[in-house]
Amino acid sequence: MKAILQKFYSTDIDVPLSDFVPAFPDNFGFLARLIVGEEKFGGEESFDMLICTPQWLIANHTPSDIIIGRHYLIVFEYNYQRIYSKLQSLIEGFEASNWDEIGLVIGRLGKWEFEDYQE
Repeated sequence: MKAILQKFYSTDIDVPLSDFVPAFPDNFGFLARLIVGEEKFGGEESFDMLICTPQWLIANHTPSDIIIGRHYLIVFEYNYQRIYSKLQSLIEGFEASNWDEIGLVIGRLGKWEFEDYQE
């Protein structure tokens, strides 16, 4: 099985990410959602991540905070095409024998909607 990036948007921003211009180019953070499906069989599931700059982390945390970087994408500037291309190449580079394996690997990038799900 092979994953494909179907959609990339933010639930925090009212414009398409390709049109987004941060008020402060070196200090921003927003929630982004990746919609990922399987190349041949379709379907889709969501993966959420926080895209932010180091300055945003500094401005939004105290010196005593300890941050685990899982589900964070830390960038030094907002360049939609560069961010999209990097995420697309990572996601579409994953292949596995089943969807659960793909979800677990992509879930390292963004919080999978089924992370920690149990029947």
